[in-house]
Amino acid sequence: MSMAFMKLKKRRDSSRVVLIAGRVGAEKMNQGMKTQCPFCSVQCKMQLIEKKNADEPSTYKAIGTPNAASEGRLCIKGIYAHQHALSEERILHPMARRDGQYVAITWEEAYTLMASKFTELQTQYGQDVVGVYGGGSLTNESAYLLGKFARVGLKTKYIDYNGRFCMSAAASAGMKVLGLDRGLTNPLSDIALASCIILAGTNIAECQPTIMPYFTRAKAKGAYLIAIDPRETGTTRMADLHLKVKPGMDAALVNGILKVIVEEGWIDAAFVQQRTKGVEALLAHLETLEMNEIVELTGISAALIREAAQAFSQAATGMVFTARGVEQQTDGHMAVRNFLNLLLLTGNFGKPGCGYGAVTGQGNGQGGREHGQKADQLPGYRLIENPEDRSYVASVWGIAPSELPGKGVSAYEMMQKVQEQEIRGLFVMASNPIVSNPNASLVEEGLRKLDFLVVADMLMSETAQMADLVLPVSAFLENEGTLTNFEGRVLLREASRSAPGEAKHDWEILCKLAVKLGRGAYFPFTSAEGIFDELRLASRGGVADYYGITYERLRDDEGVYWPCPELGHLGEKRLFETSFAHTDGRAELSVVHNHVLSEQVSDDYPLYLTTGRTLVHYLTGEQTRRSESLAQREMESFAEIHPSTAQRLHIEDGALMKLASRRGAMIVRCRYSDNIREDMVFVPMHWGGAQNVNKLTHPALDPTCRMPGFKICAVHVSGLHSAAMSV
Repeated sequence: MSMAFMKLKKRRDSSRVVLIAGRVGAEKMNQGMKTQCPFCSVQCKMQLIEKKNADEPSTYKAIGTPNAASEGRLCIKGIYAHQHALSEERILHPMARRDGQYVAITWEEAYTLMASKFTELQTQYGQDVVGVYGGGSLTNESAYLLGKFARVGLKTKYIDYNGRFCMSAAASAGMKVLGLDRGLTNPLSDIALASCIILAGTNIAECQPTIMPYFTRAKAKGAYLIAIDPRETGTTRMADLHLKVKPGMDAALVNGILKVIVEEGWIDAAFVQQRTKGVEALLAHLETLEMNEIVELTGISAALIREAAQAFSQAATGMVFTARGVEQQTDGHMAVRNFLNLLLLTGNFGKPGCGYGAVTGQGNGQGGREHGQKADQLPGYRLIENPEDRSYVASVWGIAPSELPGKGVSAYEMMQKVQEQEIRGLFVMASNPIVSNPNASLVEEGLRKLDFLVVADMLMSETAQMADLVLPVSAFLENEGTLTNFEGRVLLREASRSAPGEAKHDWEILCKLAVKLGRGAYFPFTSAEGIFDELRLASRGGVADYYGITYERLRDDEGVYWPCPELGHLGEKRLFETSFAHTDGRAELSVVHNHVLSEQVSDDYPLYLTTGRTLVHYLTGEQTRRSESLAQREMESFAEIHPSTAQRLHIEDGALMKLASRRGAMIVRCRYSDNIREDMVFVPMHWGGAQNVNKLTHPALDPTCRMPGFKICAVHVSGLHSAAMSV
């Protein structure tokens, strides 16, 4: 069935989509299915209630269930999450492209085709000619097995995942400064204990709305909230102070705050002396900075910078939260390190109401990066280039350390190697790289050059539509496994129904394919729990130590924080109470220079474009655009622009407009907003095709973590009547 036909059918019969979907699968669904939301990193627990009607298809209602993170709340995405899982558009059979059309084939034929094509390519071009591209929505078990499959099954060094675009800046900064990367260094309950909170580049009100009550409680207790964002959002409207910083200038803004704190003597000298290193270099650097230059760079007055500095440094307890607005920059790694400088100089670590939170975007963005999907990592956050780490993991896997490949490259760099045909075969699992990567036109061009593309997904994403082989996988209602929320709390999501048609679990596909490749002895698993038991062992002694966590404990305790090194260990809710995770126990202060944007505005491209999310959609929209109840709230993309800017360009509210960068163009509907700076435009990231904003974004990467600079590129904007029609 073509995508065009499926979309037409949905429009024609939209009121019946959810009801019809209830009939997908071979068996009736039981009432009261226990599960958890598949979307953001809060991982809200919920129950899906089926109402059976005598002569009509079943209807469904999702309700939140009590849990320590969301406390029983669900946002609108969670309420309707089941709709894409129950959709008619689910892929039900393996499909191979033949003569330009997809033809259903058996699983045996699919495994044989994959094994033969990958083997043929590797025989001709070498082991690394095949790449593996994963996703941050995979369970810990599937993420772990995908990393093992790439290195032991295919013996390729090229594996990375879409979480590179989510958490890599904060993760690498946490490892460098603190010696450990966990999304939140404290439990969520600590938020209410903070006297001052900085929310930088994070729109929790729309992206993680079920945790907003933690911040409103803090405010009710007198907490002072500082929001740093070029746009006004539901989150900034809650703040006592909104610093409407120029795009990409977060690190410079923190330098200004630090300069004031140091000059006024507002640092926690005892904490700095006892628990940090590198303070002399940082103080010398701050002394060289000119406040006038920082004001010019950031667009924030010296008075407001001083107000923020005083509020945070004088508060009894303080927390900082960052998200993609700070991290999806070409200096994201160093910008996060500067926010960590702020916490360290003021002594805000290791105590109730004090700490750092990187607000993870994807459902398992935390666990997905801990167990081997990243190019440079092995399970337990071990490093693939560290001889001791290689030796330990190899011993768990039953191979020689020399058999493990070396470090590969980041996700976007993999797409560059695809375009250059250094990678000629690609296995994509639970990701949609044609929409999620920057410079998307180059990515699409590269994917068309592949000799063999396999996509494992539940729905026909834009990437799946280009595949030579499409494999149907189970959805969140059907796939048992663990996920780690952004607190570092490991949760068990049990399966509630059987997968429809011939769909299989991700890990089942990997095990069966390994058999076809002659590597089945290393993949003997028959359950997700069996995989988790090996993951526990592989992570033992690593930074992300899951050894003491078992399915039994997760069922009894709801969730367990890592690190949890032994059975019976309670897990560490609050990190760094007595020391940091470096061998000397000290955190590392950093010299962070004011950033120069990788692409500046000009006469030809006079506005900055930034991207982000909306309340009702998630990531590339592959799932939420299949939910009628969500899609009808945002049917198409839009460009948010200040009325003064739009009127100067003679663009009316609601009219079509063209955005063009040095890499591509798109046509989108104009949406006036007083909440945005006059020198920028905002476009959400949830649509593909002609509305794919990543056709415009800049491919420059952070030099440390290889995060693309999604948040800033220079664009030209014009009304459609005066714009060229080619996109």
